[in-house]
Amino acid sequence: MSKILAVANQKGGVGKTTTAVNLAACLAVAEQPTLLVDMDPQANATSGCGIQPQDVEKEIIYHVLLGDSPAENVIRQTKISYLSLMPSHINLTGAEVEMVNMIAREQKLEGILGELRKKYAYIIVDCPPSLGLLTINALTGADSVLIPIQCEYYALEGLGKLLNTIRLIQRHLNPKLQIAGVLLTMFDARLNLSRQVATEVKSYFGNKVYKTAITRNVRLAEAPSYGQPIVLYDILSPGAQNYMSLAGEVINHG
Repeated sequence: MSKILAVANQKGGVGKTTTAVNLAACLAVAEQPTLLVDMDPQANATSGCGIQPQDVEKEIIYHVLLGDSPAENVIRQTKISYLSLMPSHINLTGAEVEMVNMIAREQKLEGILGELRKKYAYIIVDCPPSLGLLTINALTGADSVLIPIQCEYYALEGLGKLLNTIRLIQRHLNPKLQIAGVLLTMFDARLNLSRQVATEVKSYFGNKVYKTAITRNVRLAEAPSYGQPIVLYDILSPGAQNYMSLAGEVINHG
């Protein structure tokens, strides 16, 4: 049975897209047929997989959400054998406005992913850094949500809003939605602050915190500018090892 996993945190700069791209790539390297869905108008997951948003402007998730194009026409194969991408573009910003008057507007993505899940072991959805209609669509269509939290000051600030949104979606739109896990990102074991944040997050979320933490890593930061997931850019880097370890946890915990 396939798994649909949304990567969400309305706070920007927490390693959300980095996690969506690299977790999807590592699942694919493990020969799990994986689809990465870019629901963020900034389209960083799209360019991070080596596909330029301007090259796919006419065939993006925006057209699928509005019912103008079937998903099969939009999905692209990436440089990694088992990894496909449903790309995004800045035009997706307009979808929130255009979907406002649609019937069941929160469930558009759920219908699309329901059709696709037969083909993939994993569908990873990269959400925008907000709690708007695009993120609500992602959480309504997902089985579970992965929450990246950066090991810096104010790490837990604003998390209450996300958890409240998850509870509302569980109550009204998607009763099966679960928290898959909480991922510590930008972790540096040498820093007191990183260790303090890790302790605080673990005391709050308990066994929902992944054993793998994503350490600060220059190669991981460089990879998107080359349009490559870290397993293609530098498979021996600590960043690649971290995400391979995370993929292992995701696979083993069903």
